[in-house]
Amino acid sequence: MRPDTPSDEDTTSPSPSPSPSPSPSPGLSPSPGPGPARSTDGNGSRRTLRSLRHRDFRLLAVGQLASQTGTWMQKVAQTWLVLDLSHGDGTALGVVTALQFLPLLFLGPWGGVLADRYPQRQILLVTQSVLCLVSLLPGVLALTGAVSLRAVYAFALAMGLTLAAEKPALQSFIAQTVPKADLPNAVALDTAAFNLARIAGPALTGPVIGAFGVAPAFFLNSFSYLVVLGALLRMKPVPRRTAGVSSSARHPKGQVRELLRYVRGRPDLGSPLILVGVVAGFGMNFQITTALMASDVFHTSSIAFGLGSTAFAVGAVTGSVAAARSDHCGRAYLAGTAFAFGVLEVVTSTMPHQAAFLLMLVPTGAVLILFMTAVKSALQLGTDDAMRGRVMSLYTLASLGTTPLTAPLIGWISSAATPRAGLAVGGLASALAAVSVGVRRQGPVHPRAPLFGRQRRQRRC
Repeated sequence: MRPDTPSDEDTTSPSPSPSPSPSPSPGLSPSPGPGPARSTDGNGSRRTLRSLRHRDFRLLAVGQLASQTGTWMQKVAQTWLVLDLSHGDGTALGVVTALQFLPLLFLGPWGGVLADRYPQRQILLVTQSVLCLVSLLPGVLALTGAVSLRAVYAFALAMGLTLAAEKPALQSFIAQTVPKADLPNAVALDTAAFNLARIAGPALTGPVIGAFGVAPAFFLNSFSYLVVLGALLRMKPVPRRTAGVSSSARHPKGQVRELLRYVRGRPDLGSPLILVGVVAGFGMNFQITTALMASDVFHTSSIAFGLGSTAFAVGAVTGSVAAARSDHCGRAYLAGTAFAFGVLEVVTSTMPHQAAFLLMLVPTGAVLILFMTAVKSALQLGTDDAMRGRVMSLYTLASLGTTPLTAPLIGWISSAATPRAGLAVGGLASALAAVSVGVRRQGPVHPRAPLFGRQRRQRRC
């Protein structure tokens, strides 16, 4: 992991002096004192964006914003293309989604092994190059009129296989771009970039498809990976220190078993992973539920069809900014935000009119991002350097790999009963899981990372 006083930073490192100061230092102390926790003046913005002081993280953030914007453009274009090729068959969309997510479910831990065994920047250079090519080819086929549904399936599977290696490496690489004290803020800003792209990408794709067809959307996504590659080549990350960490398992199978033993003995890691698996699997199916609410409940026009996704994304961006100003990732905070999300989702399912429904999606999205960002921060800070890639692969599996398993169930409930029932079931499952984690007695905690320990003051990262 990068040391707390890296040599290539653009700004000076925070002073280690413990004496209080009326103007907070740009850096954070890992254990904040009992004084005022927040500043309401201009220093608040500086606190929110403090990770951008570090050159490598700035490069990573710019690359991710470009890449995620392109990815969302391709998602919209791919959906349009599949519906066109399949003559509106929703099953074809389900197949594409499954092909992209199933590799994360089955190969996620192996991607974590790669992230722990090899330099993460090198893994990202390879995976971004492959993704650049995988995004370019369907655009070429669409432009020439040679594209077929089977070709789209093949590209979706190739992208899913690549993401299984890319996601753990990317999540772990963030820890090499900032000092440990700024890691929760960096995770939050990375999430904010994702959610900004979630708004910008679809907004740009509509006019592009209307004017030029689907091919340019694929080309723009392919170009966005070149931005990431350029940013990665300009970085100078400091290799992580792995001294003192067990290296007895040298084969991939042994490393996966080592990961499972490691998490089994760490309830401070296992509990948030289980919680995020339930919340993501049952509560985060908004791509299904908001679309069905729009078409089957509110009977909206095609122009207003995507407003649910936009409202949720606005809330997600708001939550990302709030998370960047927060240092909370204790067990009570995780359980509380997950419970609040579940309750808000149930309330959202009862809204009688579309305007009220869209309004409720904003706080629902905000609280969900507060929860997800806190989980990532807790896992990043509580994990040994040599295990970080594998642990973050479990986070990827829990947050994305559960979708192919639970989305059909939520879709069936929404179709067999009503879309309101699909939303309500997701919210109830999330709330019940949060209560279970909140009341469960915590076992012994790893001495190096007492995130969920018995200390009364341990409420922050």
